[in-house]
Amino acid sequence: MNDERKEISITIIKAGEVNIVKTYLHQYRNLMVLLNNSIYLENFGECGGQGRCATCIVKAVGLKGNANMMERNEAATIGKAGLGKEAIRLSCQLLINEDLNGAVIEIAGDEF
Repeated sequence: MNDERKEISITIIKAGEVNIVKTYLHQYRNLMVLLNNSIYLENFGECGGQGRCATCIVKAVGLKGNANMMERNEAATIGKAGLGKEAIRLSCQLLINEDLNGAVIEIAGDEF
């Protein structure tokens, strides 16, 4: 199977509604773009993926490999927002690759 066509399946939870989103390796730049394309999210990702605004926060469970590591910018932005809880991530910093296959992503609400 061509690696570029490898299917990636991600469970998305928004306001208690569960959806399975299927995509392919590198089909989207990052998880933020996939979410905006798959599920309309108002005011989500206002900085356009720079990792600075904290408007694309998600709870991400089941990440693998490099997806578990945060870059300094992401950690600082999450810290400034007062959201240093486990599994909280900026969706703009999660690349669409095999590390997201099988992950469960909950779109942030007031509970985060």
